[in-house]
Amino acid sequence: MTATTDRQISVDAPFFLRGEVVEGTESTAGTAGTAGTDSAEGSAETHGSRELGVRFRTPRLELDRLVTPRTEVPPLLDVPVTEIIDFLVETGRKIADPANTIMQECIERMASTHVLPAEMLFRQARYAADYLDRKLLTTLVERNFPDPRALDEWVPQRDHTGRKSFVRAFGPRLVHVLPGNSPGVAVKSIAEGALVKAVNLFKMPSSDPFTTVAILRTMAEIDPEHPIVRSMSAVYWRGGDASVEQALYRPQYFDKIVAWGGGPAIDNVIKYLGPGFQLVSFDPKTSISMVGREAFASPETLALTADRTSSDVMMLNQEACVSSRFIYLEGTQEEADRFSAALHTRIVERAADSGDRRRLDADLREQIDTLSMLEDDFRVWGRTDGTGVVIRSDEPVDFHPSNKTANVVRVDSLDDAVRYVNVATQTVGFYPFDRMADYRDRLASGGAQRIVHLGEAGPSTIGNPHDAMYPLHRFVHWMAHEDGVE
Repeated sequence: MTATTDRQISVDAPFFLRGEVVEGTESTAGTAGTAGTDSAEGSAETHGSRELGVRFRTPRLELDRLVTPRTEVPPLLDVPVTEIIDFLVETGRKIADPANTIMQECIERMASTHVLPAEMLFRQARYAADYLDRKLLTTLVERNFPDPRALDEWVPQRDHTGRKSFVRAFGPRLVHVLPGNSPGVAVKSIAEGALVKAVNLFKMPSSDPFTTVAILRTMAEIDPEHPIVRSMSAVYWRGGDASVEQALYRPQYFDKIVAWGGGPAIDNVIKYLGPGFQLVSFDPKTSISMVGREAFASPETLALTADRTSSDVMMLNQEACVSSRFIYLEGTQEEADRFSAALHTRIVERAADSGDRRRLDADLREQIDTLSMLEDDFRVWGRTDGTGVVIRSDEPVDFHPSNKTANVVRVDSLDDAVRYVNVATQTVGFYPFDRMADYRDRLASGGAQRIVHLGEAGPSTIGNPHDAMYPLHRFVHWMAHEDGVE
């Protein structure tokens, strides 16, 4: 299945098209076919993963097969949400089953293209299966829709003037541009696409062109004719490929594009938006921590606070949006140095436990090495070899800390930290907990979307807003049937 030549690994990444697994059999030159043309069945294209440059093979795109005519109603339209949840729960059990060779093979392939180590990817896949839980999915629907019946039927309404109408949360046609940092997003996106009864096209990322197809193949093994299976397609093309995106990103084919990713990915999508084709964006976010001077009440409190901070920094080894990158610490420079040293120790320990040995990229190494020479304004703990780095400063560094790198920013008061919060601030891990209520309004005004106990950036309350919105409510196509006045 794979052939290894140093970094030139060639791994097969099949497509999934509404129940059919499509394999590429031989490499071909050229680009994807355009809408209205056919490409050779079984031909393959070779791509490179973004971070590692590892090569993988996919089938050649046949764009006509990615589009469902609008004359066809969504396959899930008349399937009750309760039955959709039943199928998702069964899928979750199959994903978590150690005997599931599809998922095992998926993680083995992904380990060659992904920056995270294989053991961590296996753990993330198991955690992702937990999302397909009956209570969780039911709560998600109930929190997103004031009247969940709208997903299953035309709900009667009457206004104060006596006008009658019916409202339906109609299944949309969605393109999902998935991120590559976690298998969990693939599970979440498939589940949410099913719950809103959408016709879904998943554009897989180059670092993980495997997980989405593996989940859908698992579904097909349960029931190849299930309407969920017939509502899902997953393929890969290089982001920004105009020959594909100009053909697909059109309102006659899709209602909305659900995009995850960095700035360039979102900017690329925006140029295709227009009447009838909308964006639901989980765009680039930076999460932070705010730590009050109460952290220095005792050596034990300092150790606990540093440990909680390291937990937030090291979410997916700092690959997640919720991973803390800037820690605003209330205290003196001497206290900030003590905290930074304790934080560095815990980051190094967590990095070692994860098995992640990635060095920082060259630009980041150069930035940090430069700061280490400016001892009057900065202090650096650790090396740029991927074992963990902490930078203490009086202003946030002007680069994006990543790959186990944390910037401790000393402030006289947490009030001073609020000015650094903006619309790109997703999660704020806060300590002490009894001061959170004093800051939540100001954080929201600054643009932040979530405040949590320090150390709890990862788990979230089921059904809460994500990135300042209720996503499922935005996914659907809201349709009104006006029925006059009685």
